[in-house]
Amino acid sequence: MQADVRQMLKLCHVDTHYGPIQILRDVNIDINMGEITCLLGGNASGKSTTLRTIMGMVKPTSGTIEFDGERIDGLSIQQLVKRGISMVPENRRIFGRMTVRENLEMGSFLRSDRSGIREDMDRVFGLFPRLKERVGQLGGTMSGGEQQMLAMARALMSRPSLLLMDEPSMGLSPLFVQQTFDIIQEISRQGTTIFVVEQNANMALSIADRGYVLQTGEIVLDDTAANLRENKMMRQAYLGET
Repeated sequence: MQADVRQMLKLCHVDTHYGPIQILRDVNIDINMGEITCLLGGNASGKSTTLRTIMGMVKPTSGTIEFDGERIDGLSIQQLVKRGISMVPENRRIFGRMTVRENLEMGSFLRSDRSGIREDMDRVFGLFPRLKERVGQLGGTMSGGEQQMLAMARALMSRPSLLLMDEPSMGLSPLFVQQTFDIIQEISRQGTTIFVVEQNANMALSIADRGYVLQTGEIVLDDTAANLRENKMMRQAYLGET
């Protein structure tokens, strides 16, 4: 790793419970500025809980979370968005009764820089030309792939320095999966740090710089994406190889 790489997000010895049930156990994750980091694992491994813990939807019962060197565990979602963290939730969760434009405007609701918002609207239309074609269409009438594009574009409208993504390939056709991951790479090239939670290990590792593997709430592997693709356990358990 380059010596001048700066750490953007750090989870240090994080435990998370839902009531008496422990979901995350001593989770340590480092996300470096400018990189794509993926978190892999099967169903009920704790991947989504990790994102919910970062975003303050669930409070860690022990451990710390730092963003740009400052603790953020305990902050509200609104405070986190103001600091530069945005999330594309699982299953998109767009505003189905709002138009594409209105959804995008909701993504910028904490901003007051009108000219910057217009610039970012143009930017997301450049990333997602299909949304520009459907700017007046209700979000709920769009296909699953188009809704995923809208959810990503809405998150970018807050101009985040860190973008969290929860299962971006879920429920999409292979064509839209490829398009989605191509766009994730382009967002990264434009300067946004990305943390993507994904079950599709092959696709995630194909674009990531680093990866972590979560099993029953514990990190069992972490390495560069290239090394994980060659790891025997990864190949057997997650990459469909024998």
